[in-house]
Amino acid sequence: MREFVKGQKSKLLDLTPATDITVGIGLKVAQNQPLTLCCLGVDAAGKLAEARFIIFNDQKTSPEGAIRAKGPQNGDKEQFEISLKSIPPTITRLVFCAILAGPGTMALISQGCLRLLAEQQEIACYRFEGQDFATETAIIIAEIYLKEVWRFGAVGQGFAGGLTALFKHFGSTETALPKPSPASKAVSTPSTIPSSSLSASRLSLEKKLAQQAPQILSLAKQASISLKKVGLDEHRARVALCLDISGSMASLYSSSKIQRFSERILALGCRFDDDGAIDIFLFGEHAYSAGELSVDNFGGFVDRILKKYQLEGGTYYGRVMKAIRSFYFPQNAGGKTQKPVTAPIPTYVMFVTDGATFDEDETRNQIRWSSFEPIFWQFMAIGKSRKDVKGGGIGGFFKQLTASDFRFLEELDTMKDRYVDNANFFSVEDPISIADNELYDLLMQEYPDWVKLAKPKGLLR
Repeated sequence: MREFVKGQKSKLLDLTPATDITVGIGLKVAQNQPLTLCCLGVDAAGKLAEARFIIFNDQKTSPEGAIRAKGPQNGDKEQFEISLKSIPPTITRLVFCAILAGPGTMALISQGCLRLLAEQQEIACYRFEGQDFATETAIIIAEIYLKEVWRFGAVGQGFAGGLTALFKHFGSTETALPKPSPASKAVSTPSTIPSSSLSASRLSLEKKLAQQAPQILSLAKQASISLKKVGLDEHRARVALCLDISGSMASLYSSSKIQRFSERILALGCRFDDDGAIDIFLFGEHAYSAGELSVDNFGGFVDRILKKYQLEGGTYYGRVMKAIRSFYFPQNAGGKTQKPVTAPIPTYVMFVTDGATFDEDETRNQIRWSSFEPIFWQFMAIGKSRKDVKGGGIGGFFKQLTASDFRFLEELDTMKDRYVDNANFFSVEDPISIADNELYDLLMQEYPDWVKLAKPKGLLR
């Protein structure tokens, strides 16, 4: 265990290889003065991301569930459980603070200690004394921040203006901690969100879409119609788009069809969440996490990622499915599991390919294992399916010869030995010739049934 002093920093990898970290804050406060311990999610510009990333005793979970306040544990006044792999890319700093709510200053604190724990073992500790903050009423104790890799820093910075000064430091005009709201409670039971809070967050996003991306707003409104048909107009989920970058997809990329299709899935993401972004994964011979497609960067996005990730010669579903599972549920690392994983919100994966995979057994395993996780796979194949080809003679023979064989994807849709049916499949000859309303209806064919099963099966809170 390493003892840190004020200003000292270290790569987390030098302390532990674990990506699930617990931060415990232990201290004593004289005269029983009320004290709030919180974790703030801060973006790359040093700004407080939003009120939902202020995690404390009354708002215990961040929107995606990566940060959780557990309350008093093992001698600590507060503990925060953190899954580093699940933290959204927009959050680059986790700042741990103490705020005095009553009269007096931080000099009332004694025996202050912030501990880092991994796998239930203490790996680092930063001790501080209230006497060092004789005039301050708020402290930044320490932070975990991303600079190429995740790092830990002992800060020990006080603020005489208390909470107001602390929030101002992070570019916020807030003057009070957020009260428990329908939006924050929805994180615990996220299959639906109260319409009042959802409407407020959507209104903010819609204003941004209207200004920056009216075409995405139009698509999002069409997606809303399909969601309302199946009772998911208030549903919340993370959305990932997984794209085949094998060589046979070249014409689909060069014709901008994948770009335009991606925008349709971004619009769905804007209806399932209010952050205006979806996660992008790529696969060919290898698997890649390619960042976010968002309202801010969607123009020319596909062309930019193809400059970084060239088309490849192989097609391996299983490899990218493992990478996606590891990204959202790092506790299983994309491996075998037979125990349900519970999360506050589900993950909807739009999986796009034009051909068969070279790793069928691994793909079957990934489907089977991921059925214990709150993740739904929507497979879409691009091409003429052999089962849809009709006609005999020479003409029928050549049509069969040039058609695609999607039998394996059909098998994934119906395979047995799963904890819950977690996949659906359909094929299209052209990803953009299908009408918007028809596409969104297809995307909601089986997902609503999965949502209904996920909560009683222990996959969603």
